[in-house]
Amino acid sequence: MNKKLIIVESPSKSKTIASYVGNDVLVLSSKGHVRDLSTSGSEGLGLDIENEFTPRYVIIDGKQALVKELQTKAKGREVLIATDPDREGEAIGWHLAELLGLDPLASNRIVFREITKPAILEALNHPRPIDKHLVFSQEARRILDRIIGFKLSKLLQNKIKSKSAGRVQSVALKLIVDLEKEIEAFIPETYYEIEAHLYHLKADYVIPEKKRLSKAEADQIVLESVNPFKVTDIVAKESKRNPKPPFITSTLQQDAINNLSMSAARAMSVAQALYEGKEIHGELVGLITYMRTDSNRLADPFVHEAQAFINKHYGKPYLGKYSVTTKDNAQDAHEAIRPTSLDRTPEDLEQYLSKDEFRLYKRIYTRTLASLMAPAIFDVTKVTLESSGHIYQAEGSVEKFDGYLKVYNDLKTKDKHLPHLTLNQELNAKEVLSIEKVTTPKTRFSEATLIKELESLGIGRPSTYAQIIQTLKARDYVELDDKRFQPTKQGRLTSEQLDLFFSKIINVEYTSKMETILDEIAEGKSSGLHLVERFYNSFVPMVERANKEMTKIGPKMTDELCPLCGKPLVIRVSKYGEFTACSGFPACKYVKKDHIPQA
Repeated sequence: MNKKLIIVESPSKSKTIASYVGNDVLVLSSKGHVRDLSTSGSEGLGLDIENEFTPRYVIIDGKQALVKELQTKAKGREVLIATDPDREGEAIGWHLAELLGLDPLASNRIVFREITKPAILEALNHPRPIDKHLVFSQEARRILDRIIGFKLSKLLQNKIKSKSAGRVQSVALKLIVDLEKEIEAFIPETYYEIEAHLYHLKADYVIPEKKRLSKAEADQIVLESVNPFKVTDIVAKESKRNPKPPFITSTLQQDAINNLSMSAARAMSVAQALYEGKEIHGELVGLITYMRTDSNRLADPFVHEAQAFINKHYGKPYLGKYSVTTKDNAQDAHEAIRPTSLDRTPEDLEQYLSKDEFRLYKRIYTRTLASLMAPAIFDVTKVTLESSGHIYQAEGSVEKFDGYLKVYNDLKTKDKHLPHLTLNQELNAKEVLSIEKVTTPKTRFSEATLIKELESLGIGRPSTYAQIIQTLKARDYVELDDKRFQPTKQGRLTSEQLDLFFSKIINVEYTSKMETILDEIAEGKSSGLHLVERFYNSFVPMVERANKEMTKIGPKMTDELCPLCGKPLVIRVSKYGEFTACSGFPACKYVKKDHIPQA
């Protein structure tokens, strides 16, 4: 059996790969997931709870014809599963293998992290069996999300007319709501700073640590700070600024939000297109490595290529040292997000890319290149002055060697030159000022800072952050005020009710611990069945209590009467939005026409 069938996830990826392999190799797409948990059976969970929570899978609606085509085309061919190189992709591959009747122990899985001809041909030479532990981890994650999503969403829809809840989604909402409450409770405090304006120099009064100056204290210091100011110390040293590591999923999203004004979802969509392949000089080629990763590791061949590139184009002084700072819980099988070849410069590719594709590719390209370059070096000078026992300081910084800043300038400041000064030199201040300041509350989360917070707390996976944010918006739980998240009334109510009845599971610590256990399942160290069983047995009593004790919110009364029966009209809420209808439902089914929610 020489003919091969390669199955990938997306049609655009299949087109790129097909251009690399021979005519006897057929490349088809599953178009994402082909099976999911059934919604039949006990509580619509798709689980046989009495039989060790065995999942019941069904082909996703609309995918039956595609599955049948794959089954037909697989006959007489060697099938290779080439779904995405992550937990979700491994599960899709397992479902495909089940539907196609493949041997679960056979080496029919190929993995690549960039879509280039060398990478594809190399993967074809190293097939492996499907990783059952990754599949178990994805399955446990999906079951947990189904249990929480179905049971909590049904509860909230019935009780408080909220649209949904989720394992990670609800923790993200809690972070936003808790921060808003902290902002509302904030009490501003006035304090003072002091500046001495000398000849070509501004020096700041050194306030004792953890102290805020009152107006009286500041006025007294200003009164006592009289000429001359004496230079008591000059410290000049060299300071290095190291480049940032190459992008991972979360930092790429943050950078795109902050520097390109893209949403996280848009950044991932553009990155997907760059990964799956663009036509360059008549050849389809993937331009970046896989964009769902939390490892900043770079492959050795690429590091060597980059070092040669830097030496050739910038010179030996610009060569940096390669180091990896991957988090402990990173899925290190992946590389960082990087260009597949440094020879494909952004400038060379601009004509082949859309505006957003070019902008994002340039950020990825320059960030990766800079990560392997030498640090930028600055001459930093700190001058200490004294007047009547009061200490003032001024600091200057001048770039000495640009290093990685040659290609990726992430500094927001300019050189600050200090005048030439000598020890014990006396200077006269033109004026000494006390500056009134007022403490401000914490800033609301933006998309970028929410992603950063979720990542730092170990909540969810970077690949899910864009979808979490979209869901919070779609459910009307948050709204944007100056590009920052503010909880809506419904979002606040939802979070507070979840906090009241489900605080043991809808919290940062529990959700982070859950991610750790899912990682352990992926590594074969824990059992997905045990995780699901423990969770279900502790979660169900919480749901039962909430069903009994959570206050149900009724429809909102209006001052209008039903034109059919004369009863008051009320505002009801469905999953499609608010609408005005008769309070006599179901006896009277009147709905105000201009308020009929659209499906």
